[in-house]
Amino acid sequence: MTKFLKNHFSLQVTFLLSLSLFLQSCASIPGAKEPSEAEINAQAAKAYEEVKAKSKFSTNQKWNDMVQKVSHRIALASGENFQWEAVLIESPEVNAWCMPGGKIAVYTGIMPVLKTEAALAAVLGHEVAHATRRHGKQRYARAIKENTIGLIAGGAAILAGQVLCKDTKCRVLSALGGAAAGFAITFFDRKFSRGDETEADQFGQIYMAKAGYDPSESIRLWERMSAANGGKAPSEWMSTHPSDETRRGNLQSWLPNANAVYQNAPQKYGIGAAI
Repeated sequence: MTKFLKNHFSLQVTFLLSLSLFLQSCASIPGAKEPSEAEINAQAAKAYEEVKAKSKFSTNQKWNDMVQKVSHRIALASGENFQWEAVLIESPEVNAWCMPGGKIAVYTGIMPVLKTEAALAAVLGHEVAHATRRHGKQRYARAIKENTIGLIAGGAAILAGQVLCKDTKCRVLSALGGAAAGFAITFFDRKFSRGDETEADQFGQIYMAKAGYDPSESIRLWERMSAANGGKAPSEWMSTHPSDETRRGNLQSWLPNANAVYQNAPQKYGIGAAI
């Protein structure tokens, strides 16, 4: 699991906290339906506003302009009519994410690792694909089906005071410890399954190609991500996420199709500007 993927933890806590009361009420009513997409997106938007209110935004104009430009192109390529928004947050974490409904954040720590504008397009394509493929909604539907909403809501309440702190990991483990921390890790690791991650890789590569970025840069991106992680990614069988090697292999096998999309892109940017 790469750094920018595994650090979804704290922001998923924020999102889940916003959803907890709603989901808890659903669980308490026999036969209640799972939350609708509109309801989930509305709660995600509220959580996003809270994140923005408590975050420090980057003043790097070049990076800000690049994030806005690339996120706009990827959003158009996705074909989704979300209420898109993107911010660049000052943080050393190698991380980026997209909430349900199109609320995007990029952390400054990932920018030097990316090296190129196309690599940023690969990251945002992947994150946007999680939203467009409704992976978050599917996760909550599974939680309701498994009758774990009460536990989730309770866990979110316990985590409430720990979410938005200077260290984005938010010292959750030291604050909770024991079984509660184990539950939190297990739940948020399940947020995006191995299948979800693979699908996000595939659709993300298509999105970047459709947006005019050379899709082969997605493969080089994962090589750089692996190097940034010190080559210490966990064994694939220990993680819900594909190993770096499997991920690169998948992207390589999908490249002919992505290249065909790239060749038909209205405008081509190649790998774009250097970061």
